[in-house]
Order: sequence, then structure tokens, then C-alpha cells
Amino acid sequence: MKPFLRRTAYTGPVQAVILDWAGTAVDHGCRGPVAVFSRAFERYGITPEVAEVRAPMGREKREHVQAMLAMPRLAGLWRAAQHSAPDDAATNAVFAAVQELMPETLADYAAPVPGCVQAIAALRAQGLKIGSCTGYSRDMMARLLPRAEAAGYKPDALVTADEVPQGRPWPWMCYLNCQRLGVHPPEAVIKAGDTIADIEEGINAGMWSVGVTRTSNALGLTAQEAAALPVEELCRREQELGRAFLDAGAHYVLSSIADLPGLVDQVNARLARGERP
Repeated sequence: MKPFLRRTAYTGPVQAVILDWAGTAVDHGCRGPVAVFSRAFERYGITPEVAEVRAPMGREKREHVQAMLAMPRLAGLWRAAQHSAPDDAATNAVFAAVQELMPETLADYAAPVPGCVQAIAALRAQGLKIGSCTGYSRDMMARLLPRAEAAGYKPDALVTADEVPQGRPWPWMCYLNCQRLGVHPPEAVIKAGDTIADIEEGINAGMWSVGVTRTSNALGLTAQEAAALPVEELCRREQELGRAFLDAGAHYVLSSIADLPGLVDQVNARLARGERP
């Protein structure tokens, strides 16, 4: 097989999608990691607010702990409870608790979001490969993976944050997905996720970057809670989050990855015109 030599703009079709996990493909509302980070901090006498836990979501998990400890309120609580600075040693201590708690907890949050399994089947029927990436480590995913597969979701590739030099918003997880899937160039890929870090990751990788709203960390709602909201209120919240994604550079905003198959033709049309992300 000859190596790919790029001389002109790519005008072929979309070849693959790369999906985030929690809040995008599984765990509607991204509840699993919220539970873990809350419990990890509580071991050290600190009760973080849900908004504080959610703010760094999407990043590699040690960086997530570090970002939380840099928040003024949590930093003050750490000093008061532990009589020490919220430094690297503090980050390591909380992260160790996160590593311990995460695998077993995540297994309870492995259910694919509504429409995910059907969307993946439709994308594969269109000839696309399915990649995935996450701020979790490979060990953290150990119990989640078989649960998700048993529920019908199994991507063709998985890259975790501990397999690359840096996690989001760096593009390395996307690039490693492309290597494992045998996909090139990056503009032939759609990257979808539910956080600003996901959007930035896709942009940095040179891919079509898509934000999903209803299942997201930012909304933080289970499928049942979303369905119970008045339609006008749910639409308002999704539109507000969608504007934030677009302001961050997202090329598209969808309610859920259930809508991804319908987006492929739009991106194909742009690629055929020689457009790039």
C-alpha cells in the first residue's frame, strides 16, 4: 500500500467520528465523575459544590483535581482542613482517591445515551469508523467498557488520557485515534463532545468539532430529568450552552449524538467543495 501523499485539498467524504465518553456517548448528564470527585474531596474534609466539580470536566483527571484545588474557595477549605497548601502533594493525594474510586463508580454510569446505539449503527452503515477518547485513564475505564459493550456500545478505537503526552485541549488523543483507525486527513473526521475542552480538542486536531447539549456535563441532567423539564426551559438551556460551544469555535451544535448521522451529509458537501474545518 502506497503512503498517502497530499497534494490538493481533500474533497472525499467523512471517514470517521471520534466521540467523547461521559456526557456524550454514555452517562447522560455526566454524573459518574461528579460522584467520584465529590467523594474524593470529602475524604479530606471538603465538600465541593457540583458547579466546582463540573467546571474542569473533560480534562485529564489529575489536571481536573489540580484545577479544582486552584479554585479560591476550595483552596481555602483545603488549608483550613489540612493545615497545608493545596500544592502538588495535595493534588496527588486527592488524585489517588479518584483513581481508587473511579473504576467501580463508573461501571454504574455506563448506559449509552438514548439513540447512541442506533446512531452508531447508522454511521457504520454509511461506512464510517467509530473512534473514542476520554479524560479517564485506561484503568478507570476497565469496568465501564464491558458494561457499555453489553448495552450495545463498542467503538472501533479507544484512546485514554494516560496514553498520550497531554490530554485535552491538546489534539493527541484525536491523532492517536486516527492512527489506530487508519484515517487521514484530519478534516475527514468529526469530533463530538459535551465540554468546551472537547470543542477545543477537535479544533486543535483540525477536525470538524461538534458540541452536544442535552446529554452534557454542563446541563447535568439525566434523561428522565431532561424529559421532565418544560420544553421551553430545556430549549433555553440547550440554546445557551450551544452559544457557548459556538463561541468556543464549534462548527456544529447538536442536541445529542443521536443526531450525528444526519450531519454527515452536510459535512460531506462542504468537503466536496474543498472546505476545511
